[in-house]
Amino acid sequence: MSEITVRPLGEEEWQDYREVRLEALRESPEAFASTLEQEAAFDEDFWRTRMTRSARLIAERDGAAVGVVSVGTAETDDGADAGELFGLWVKPELRGTGVATTLVKNGAALAQRRGQSHLYYWVGTENGRAVAFASGMGFRPTDERRPMGVASAEDGEEEIAMVLPLGQDPGVVGP
Repeated sequence: MSEITVRPLGEEEWQDYREVRLEALRESPEAFASTLEQEAAFDEDFWRTRMTRSARLIAERDGAAVGVVSVGTAETDDGADAGELFGLWVKPELRGTGVATTLVKNGAALAQRRGQSHLYYWVGTENGRAVAFASGMGFRPTDERRPMGVASAEDGEEEIAMVLPLGQDPGVVGP
């Protein structure tokens, strides 16, 4: 298999982000808060603005997009300068091959370069695979819960905030 590379997308690459985002919504509609129909209707100005609100990292193999993740700023109760990882998606045929790990490591490194002390990642409490993946990356569960933020969520389903410390503690598993 060819090497996977991860790079940030600039505002001028909004069409590249739009393409992979719509593919993610098409392939895994249950994993996102928005729908393919909603986002396909957004105009260029919307996509350009979206590119400036959070960092968009794209994983590529042989120049083709195979995964994506976004890194923004988390809203925390204690006012901590923390990042938030969201919108993680990998092409189904490449799941389990390290693409998601590479995207998350790059997202954590970006948050650390920004000076953020922690990286939050919201995961469905019933999504054992996602919880195990995040735990394996060094994220730890918190007491924070919120209603599930995806379009397919049933009433009462929740997400848990998992957090990855980005400090210099040698006992912390991180990027």
